Amino acid sequence: MQHKKAVACASAVLLALAVACSKNPETPLSPSSAEPGTTSAGPNGETLKASAPTPESPVNGAQPDTLVLSAGKSTGSFNKGLDGEYSYEFQIMNAGNTLVCASFVPGGSGSSVTWTPTCNLELDANHTWRVRAVTQNPGGQMANGPWSSTASFKSPLGGYIRGDELFDPLYNGKTVGNAINATFVANQGIRLNGHDSRVTYQLPVTLQAGEMSVMVIGADEGNPGDKTKIMSMQEGGGDITTNDYRMTAELRGNQYPLPGAVQFRLITGDAGEEDSIFDSARIQLSFSSSKWYFWQFTWRTGRADLVVREDGPRGRVIYNQGRGTGTHPYRPEQHVIHLGAPVGRAGPQDATMPGGTYKNLWVSSRPRPAFAGE
Repeated sequence: MQHKKAVACASAVLLALAVACSKNPETPLSPSSAEPGTTSAGPNGETLKASAPTPESPVNGAQPDTLVLSAGKSTGSFNKGLDGEYSYEFQIMNAGNTLVCASFVPGGSGSSVTWTPTCNLELDANHTWRVRAVTQNPGGQMANGPWSSTASFKSPLGGYIRGDELFDPLYNGKTVGNAINATFVANQGIRLNGHDSRVTYQLPVTLQAGEMSVMVIGADEGNPGDKTKIMSMQEGGGDITTNDYRMTAELRGNQYPLPGAVQFRLITGDAGEEDSIFDSARIQLSFSSSKWYFWQFTWRTGRADLVVREDGPRGRVIYNQGRGTGTHPYRPEQHVIHLGAPVGRAGPQDATMPGGTYKNLWVSSRPRPAFAGE
């Protein structure tokens, strides 16, 4: 009898073990590459199981002319197929380790992710930056990967004139040009106060083909003046009206019969010859003194164009006119650039439009970079 009881007990134990084992999965589940809803977190609060991005540039205290942050992308710890869905959070800190600029950007294609900051950093100053991958689950919860290592850089120096290229941010309270009757407006730019105001630059090397572009606020058809100018170029000094290499981009003031009329004039080699004088179509527009406008003049042998946009380089186009300019190149022996324009023989009312505040002047054969605040 005791033998039968022992056998029965052993059989019951084996049956219980078999049932228990049958309730377990055949193989353990691997964690996913992203667990946005998980309650567990990594040592620094990470909730996305992925590698940290790798800072590529700028690093080691480098000081670029224009600031673009670049990092190698994160990869998922398990399901690498989700890597392409990651976005990235960038942060920039100043020398006191205070956060001064941040943004989320899509990952895009390729092995690196880049970000061009649009905030106004203190120029020529030490900063650090870092980046991490982020994603979102169907329920809308965000998951954050580990931060990259911190990289150091020095913000761009600011304005410069190098060969046939010129950049002047102006919002930093400085200029690499010669300012006349102009006032710096904190964190905005330089204000041209009167018809005689201007900022003048001389390029060491003549730029025969390229662009001159700038952001302007406070200039509109209600400002005083007749054939007033936003920006201009010429050969050397002297009367700009009769200069053999004149370029003027005009926004006409309240003394002109059509206030707000926009056009450009380009002279290529001889102001006394009609065949060398080229005017774009004159179109009357309405401006707002509280809006920024992007003015861009481009030229090459045989062609010149003026584009004006609201709000910035990617804003709505309100003026886009060009024309052929013959076979003679634009090649002044001394290439002089002006914000505004000098007073010529027609008098002050045809010179600078008073009241405009300017920032981020760019003159170059290279395309305009993305600048802070645009």
